[in-house]
Amino acid sequence: MARKAPGKQYRKGITLIQIFEMFPDDATAEKWFVDVRWSNGVHCPECGTDNIQTNAKHKTMPYRCRNYKECGKKFSVKTKSVMEGSKLGYQIWAIATYLLTTSLKSVSSMKLHRDLGVTQKTAWHLAHRLRRIFENEDQTYSGIVEVDESYFGGLEKNKHKDKKLHADRGAGGKAIVAGVKNRDSNKVAAKVVENTKRKTPHDFISDNVEEGSVVCTGDLSSYENMKGYDHQSVKHRVGEYVDENIHINGMESFWRVLKRAHKGVFHKISHKHINRYVTEFERINLKSISANKIPLAKNNWDLLLNCKNEVSILNVFGNLLRN
Repeated sequence: MARKAPGKQYRKGITLIQIFEMFPDDATAEKWFVDVRWSNGVHCPECGTDNIQTNAKHKTMPYRCRNYKECGKKFSVKTKSVMEGSKLGYQIWAIATYLLTTSLKSVSSMKLHRDLGVTQKTAWHLAHRLRRIFENEDQTYSGIVEVDESYFGGLEKNKHKDKKLHADRGAGGKAIVAGVKNRDSNKVAAKVVENTKRKTPHDFISDNVEEGSVVCTGDLSSYENMKGYDHQSVKHRVGEYVDENIHINGMESFWRVLKRAHKGVFHKISHKHINRYVTEFERINLKSISANKIPLAKNNWDLLLNCKNEVSILNVFGNLLRN
């Protein structure tokens, strides 16, 4: 009997060979970024005018605004983007973007360092600049949502004697991450929180969930007495994980993927930067984008804008993600 191919083997996207054919050098990559960003001609990123001098005599700023009274600044396609101020070539930015967006458990800085031929420090900063793109505007979810919390950090028993906290619980010294998932859209919002006292999860829910929604949680006592929501919970402590439509399996799957990346890819995530990794995996959780809808058309620049007025070059390859 013939076996079916594992997983979603029908997913297709750009291969490594194709990406190197698309961007064989910096000049080609730069032209591609320019064509995508300014499909209707180059515009000044500061004042917006299209009265631009091209081929300006500058090594890194080939354009100059002719609106001399109000602006008159020199700029490049990197200006007002996550690439701004970087000395890395456009080819490296394009390939790093591809690698980061097509890896379902992300890429470590050591992997980027080896693949791109840059130092580990450079690869680390490059990856974090790309992760800034995932910092989307706040939005609220409605309908049926799942809320859960998880802990990230090393085991107390594995720590050096001088670093042990001698905490009462296994969660001592770990970063606490709260998350909410909308079942209809499959979108996830998560962030680091200070504690799991009642006010903290209640505030997190009110910030991310519309009143009247069905909120499914575990049996943590901090979720009790929730006002304005239809609160349903499953009692994990007695072995109950699903009660008809009441469960938090979606959020637990999100934690599972993030922790696999934590242990198997990054190995260590500092409390200072964990929010960026969490935000990156909010994007990885979305698997509804077709790999066949690659936004290479020159009129897609609006899709590449970040809420912080930075050019989101990461979304250029966002549609390469699996279904």
